[in-house]
Amino acid sequence: MLFSSRASWSAAELTARLEIDARTIRRDVTRLRDLGYPIESTTGPYGGYALGPGGRLPPLLLDDDEAVAVSVALGEISRAADPTLGEAAVSALTKLVQVLPSALRQRVATLGEMTVGLGRPAPVLDGAGGNAATDMGTLMALASACREEQRMRFDYRTGDDVASRRHAEPHRLVSLKRRWYLVAFDLDRADWRTFRVDRITGPVLTGAPSEPRQAPDAAALVAMGVAVRVYDVQARIRLHIDPAGAAREISPTIGVLEPAEHDATSMVAVIGGDADWIARYLVGLPFRFEVIEPDEVRTEVRRLAHRMLRQHPAPTVAK
Repeated sequence: MLFSSRASWSAAELTARLEIDARTIRRDVTRLRDLGYPIESTTGPYGGYALGPGGRLPPLLLDDDEAVAVSVALGEISRAADPTLGEAAVSALTKLVQVLPSALRQRVATLGEMTVGLGRPAPVLDGAGGNAATDMGTLMALASACREEQRMRFDYRTGDDVASRRHAEPHRLVSLKRRWYLVAFDLDRADWRTFRVDRITGPVLTGAPSEPRQAPDAAALVAMGVAVRVYDVQARIRLHIDPAGAAREISPTIGVLEPAEHDATSMVAVIGGDADWIARYLVGLPFRFEVIEPDEVRTEVRRLAHRMLRQHPAPTVAK
């Protein structure tokens, strides 16, 4: 972008530099103004265009949705990446926010404040990775409802393709890998629920404020739903490793971690899935564990251990 290298250009200079006519220049300047950048123009023999105060532009000109998406991605990188990359992401995000028009800056701030990251996600808005696309308008409407603490209605379709109209009090958005979730108090069911954002359509504010109530840990609620509640078998496992090590090894999509009672050197993981899958996952962990419940998982672990011993017997020592 020429205005990022020099604030003021004459019409003749722009025409020659860009190899376009004056009409095209006027159209492009109008588009920049529509995006919120203060482009000033003067007429006469020395007329031209100048970038007004607060209008320094980055090399790339992003539309609103692109700017929000880049801001979200940089925020996730700053939270989850290694220190060097994370610091660079924070720096880039700070620079991007500084040059955004005020209205767009407010949208980015709202989404950032109302979003909780879970695990090591890489959220996208285009449906990559086989997931349904998340509509930017819906996402921003939910973020605004969370911030303003207003009730809203929306259509929701479950994984079983059951459609319903929901009346809820939005609390927080949670990003997990390539999906977004809304944590809200469902007024019809009188309970806290999680909703996949890509399954939400037609969000409308009702104008009524949300009731003051004790809110849950949004990230923990989503993790419990994704990793545990959707499965019939739910195992409790004592992990003989410190909390930091447990968090590194057990992904939020695999299990939910709880402190072990009266023991700061171990954790309890709640893991959902088939008994044989849970057992195979556990035997691959690089530290000691104990199956607290259920018995069927403990039985599967023993079966795997006996099979490994049969297939890999101790070598015979020659006399």
